Amino acid sequence: MATLDLFVIAAYMVGSLALALALRERARTADDYFLGARRLPAWAVMVSIVATETSAITVISLPGIAARGDFTFLQLGLGYIVGRLLVAWWLLPGYFSGTQQTAYQRLGERFGLPTRQLISVTFLVTRFLADGVRIFAGAIPLALLTGFDLSAAIVLMGVVTLAYTFVGGLRSVVWADVLQWCVYVAGGAVALVVALNMGGGWEQSWARAEAAGKLKMFDLQASWTVPYTLLGGLVGGALLSAASHGTDHIIVQRLLASRSLRAAQVALVGSGLLVFLQFALFLAIGTALWGAGQAGPELAGDQIFPQFIVQHLPVGVAGLLMAGILAAAMSTISSSISALASSVTNDLYAPLAGKTTERDGPHLLRAGRAFSVVWGVLLTAAALGFAAWAGGKDTPTVVLALSIASITYGPLLGSFVLAGWGGRVGQRLRGGDVVMAVAISLALMAAIVLAKWLAFVWTVPLGAALTIGLGLLASTLRRRQA
Repeated sequence: MATLDLFVIAAYMVGSLALALALRERARTADDYFLGARRLPAWAVMVSIVATETSAITVISLPGIAARGDFTFLQLGLGYIVGRLLVAWWLLPGYFSGTQQTAYQRLGERFGLPTRQLISVTFLVTRFLADGVRIFAGAIPLALLTGFDLSAAIVLMGVVTLAYTFVGGLRSVVWADVLQWCVYVAGGAVALVVALNMGGGWEQSWARAEAAGKLKMFDLQASWTVPYTLLGGLVGGALLSAASHGTDHIIVQRLLASRSLRAAQVALVGSGLLVFLQFALFLAIGTALWGAGQAGPELAGDQIFPQFIVQHLPVGVAGLLMAGILAAAMSTISSSISALASSVTNDLYAPLAGKTTERDGPHLLRAGRAFSVVWGVLLTAAALGFAAWAGGKDTPTVVLALSIASITYGPLLGSFVLAGWGGRVGQRLRGGDVVMAVAISLALMAAIVLAKWLAFVWTVPLGAALTIGLGLLASTLRRRQA
């Protein structure tokens, strides 16, 4: 890569860090540090949600998916919009009914502290594994760019991200997300234009892709094993989005930082529309790269776009887009560290230590920062493990991350459904019923995902249904035995 590109990357990274430091929340309590004092605007939260959930995995993997296939991944994006509408209508009002620090505080109020802690630990495991994949994915272009060993690139990203997260609060993370999203989307648009020109222009590239069946968007077949179908996208995508954006604290943390319920609803639904358009952009890049002959079989899917950036984008633009990919990856991980530390601090440590936000805010702030360091180290170690495991495989990292998350998202969503179950049946539910249902569902979903019996889009609906059914069954059996 040209010297100018390396200079652009360095300058951008320094500038991003300076911006994050300038905008960091001068926190006095853990609530200030983890929730940005609850005064972030809706549009910034919306963009931050998109940057956090897609990040480097979207930028790297989606072009590879389209280059090797077609546009059927977009069906998942349609389900994402439906799922966010459900969360905005059903779950968000409950989150804003009181002063909550985490998504799982609501479960504690309904079923007691042990249930809250179990669900919080489930979230911790999910986010730990899924974001280990994200660090691994983000390190791929860094290794390609610098010539570093992949493990060295992972450690470098982990160290820089940990430092960034430790000094800044959620407010600086959100505003950095906004900048980083603008950069990598603008760079993606430039990459699309360059790839289309290499393939002979828009009309020629798209005509060739259409003739090869690569513009197909809808797959109407009914299948439990094909990942991208219309039914799977709408149902599985909706419930996956409802679980990730209604029960995963990395997203709920941002929503709780909004100025009001209305602002959070606007941010959430808007993010669904925005992520659909972003999916379309990066899938189009992959199709254009295929048309330009830049998707040779010797490349793994996740290497196609990074190699194109290094070899074919104009000097300066390549550096800016690569910087955007790296910065977005680190932003996602910093968000994960913040969410993990927040959950441990508020859901596990504070109750066990007898601390409260109102009385012990400064103490919990110090504890939260300490937990941030622990999670930064653990996530880096997880990424190194995934790098060793995935060596030589051509599984897109976006699919790997979603498959891991889908093991627990179903049981998480099911527990929230049980918390809101009305009538006499709902009144009879106890925390032990939910704990038993979640534990069994997690074991079953892990076996199903590892055995690859279902496409990942169906594991969330199945996990949620199992949890709900088992919880209701446990409640009924307990009542009969009483």
